[in-house]
Order: sequence, then C-alpha cells, then structure tokens
Amino acid sequence: MMKNLVLGILLLAATHTTQAQQMIQKDMVSTIGRAEEEVTPDIIYIQVTLKEFYQDGNTKKKVTIENLEKQLFQSATNIGVEKKDFTIQNIYSTNYTTKKKKETDILLSRQYRIKVTQLNKLNDLFDGVDAAGIENTSISELDYSKKKELLKSLKVKAVQDALENAKILAEAANQKVGKAILLSESPQMLYFDSPRAMAYKTVSLESADAAGASPDLDLSIKSIKITSEVNASFEIL
Repeated sequence: MMKNLVLGILLLAATHTTQAQQMIQKDMVSTIGRAEEEVTPDIIYIQVTLKEFYQDGNTKKKVTIENLEKQLFQSATNIGVEKKDFTIQNIYSTNYTTKKKKETDILLSRQYRIKVTQLNKLNDLFDGVDAAGIENTSISELDYSKKKELLKSLKVKAVQDALENAKILAEAANQKVGKAILLSESPQMLYFDSPRAMAYKTVSLESADAAGASPDLDLSIKSIKITSEVNASFEIL
C-alpha cells in the first residue's frame, strides 16, 4: 500500500514537471496591452486648516478653534457634505506672546479633510466661516465616482489591445497567435492632465481680513486619465 502511494506521488510530480516543461518549451510572444480613458473628477477632497485668533488683536477676545470648527462644519453640511466625510487630520499649536504684557498664550490649529461631491457648491464651502480663522486651503485629492466600473471595461480593452499587439508581432514572423499562456495586471495608474489638477492656495490672516470674505479655491479642475495595463504572453502556432 505504501509503495503504491509513493509511486502515485512520483507519477503525479512527473506529470506536473512534464507539463511545466512543455509550457516553457512552447514558442510564445509576450507583449503589453494598454487602455485609458480621460474623465473629469466628480469628487474633490479639500484640505482646510483653521487657526484660533484674537478679534482686533484683543487678547481677551479669542475666537476658539471649537467655534471655527462649528462654523466650517455647518457650512460643509449646507452644501451637502455628510458627517463621515468631515474629518480631522492633524492638530497644531502656536505660542503667542503679547507685546505689552509679554504674556504667552497658545493658539490652536486643526487641519480637516472634507469630501465634496457637489462641485457646483464648492465656492460656498466657506460661507459662514470667519475668514481670519482660515489659515490655508488646498485640493489634496481628486477622484472619480465610477472609477471601479470604468476600470473593469478598461481591463477588457487592455487584454484585447495585448492580443492585437501579439498578432502584429506574430504575423511579422509569418506565424499565428494561439491561446493566452500568461496574463498579469500592472498596478492601476492614474494620470493628471497637468500639475494644476492639484491646485493650492494659501490664505494669510491679514489678506483674509483685508478682503473681508472667505477665500475661494482654484476651480480650474483638470481632467484625469485612468489607465489599465496588462502583461500578456500568447502561444505561437
């Protein structure tokens, strides 16, 4: 019984080894297939930093970070941002020394990440927020809501592109392409049409006060290219 078991294992191993050798020995053509599509982002992640300040420089009239956060959260809610899409990313603090009494106070800052999907209301994001409390704003990330569905179709097109490329190579050698031997996907790639897709604008407290209004973000959102790439090897007949 033991001998039969050992013999069976050896035969199975030999079979797999032969199949592997046959696959290696097969003539094949290897190529790359690629497909991409340009889309306009419909999801923007805004990064906002709020900072405590003194009204009119009066150290007895501090506008706290809690009040500024309430203002920002209310403005975000007003344009349709959900609570789960309003998060704190970081917390900072700055020592502030008064000129007259030389007393030291700590001014707190918080950085927020806000997911905005209603882009036509983006300019209203800072309505109701005291402009002097907005230290800076930036667009930190762009995304496309139908990216998953788009990638599925791009994968199919990438494989088809690889097959066409393989046929061109094989025909140049007076041969034909058979079945696929190996298909592997490269990491997903996302290209920005230009560096301005990650627009950034810093707002100083002085300029915000002088303007008397909340800062606007640069809304020249550029398109992005979503790409699928596959490595493929086909049997040559």
